[in-house]
Amino acid sequence: MKLQRSLWTAINAAAISALVAFPAAAEDHAAGVARIAAHAPERSADLDVTVWYPALPGGETVMLGENLFFKGTPAMQDAPVADGRFPLVVLSHGAGLGGRAEAASWLAAPLAEAGFIVVAPTHPRNTGPDRSAEETMKLWLRPADLSAAIDAIAEDDVFQSRIDAGSIGVLGLSMGGGTALSIAGARFDPERFAGYCDSADRNASLCDWVRMSGVDLHAFDNSLVSRDNRDDRIGFAMAIDPVPADVFATETLSGISVPVALVNLGTISDIPETARASAMADAIAGASFTVIEDASHFSMFGECKPDAADMAVEMGIEDPICDDGEGRSRAAIHAELIDIITAAFEQALAQEG
Repeated sequence: MKLQRSLWTAINAAAISALVAFPAAAEDHAAGVARIAAHAPERSADLDVTVWYPALPGGETVMLGENLFFKGTPAMQDAPVADGRFPLVVLSHGAGLGGRAEAASWLAAPLAEAGFIVVAPTHPRNTGPDRSAEETMKLWLRPADLSAAIDAIAEDDVFQSRIDAGSIGVLGLSMGGGTALSIAGARFDPERFAGYCDSADRNASLCDWVRMSGVDLHAFDNSLVSRDNRDDRIGFAMAIDPVPADVFATETLSGISVPVALVNLGTISDIPETARASAMADAIAGASFTVIEDASHFSMFGECKPDAADMAVEMGIEDPICDDGEGRSRAAIHAELIDIITAAFEQALAQEG
């Protein structure tokens, strides 16, 4: 998504906090939310990890993911965890404007209400005023972040007794979709990766930023680009508009041994090759493939506020962040996505457990 770097300061200064307390009764919402830290050795830092979970009444009602453009989603901060053991969904967000864990609250909170624990690290320097093109393109660090988040929640005093360790799946949105496939066993082709931004129209929004930042993908370490990021704890993978779909080594897609579900948003002919999942579905044995034709890539963002589209234009944001397909609202598209994703994880992780 294309956003002038100078705008990030203004957006963050004007934005409503991603975690805002509200006076509504906590019992109105069934999803709890908490924060934990996960150590990421390769980043030499702790990751900020958001956890949504089935909750008992209690805690403080908060609004997650709300900012200048997008509406938030309510949850109960630090509410007691419901009794029982629950399947775990590890979630990877995209890069750019919607690229923080809290931005996926519209999806994560309903999954928690449906009986899953959802754990999502915010991938460092992939978004916000300190975002870095070089760090964003270190795609191998993202699956490592997910593994670190699994380690952290499995050792957490509150959550370790509530997780069904035999039922773990991964869900990824946009660049997070590529991350989900990577942690499931797909590997990047170093030559395809090196040439990813050589063409002006491959992924214009991302690659314009990469080139403007002086990042040379040909200079990256091939052994890191092509390394195996598989985490054998993952029993199911689901990717929505996975980016970069055209950088994976085809032979490694056929080697994925866990069930995979792929979803594209929009008419196939209009979806850029770098997000088009049809060829991946053909290469991965038994993969399911769903297309929501009246959606768009931006349907993965939260619902827009009434003046968000005009405000984005005024601020120089070129991407149509509030546009979906034709005919349905983003709320309706979200409802369909939530149903599709929940059903997929219920089926896959029930079998896994």
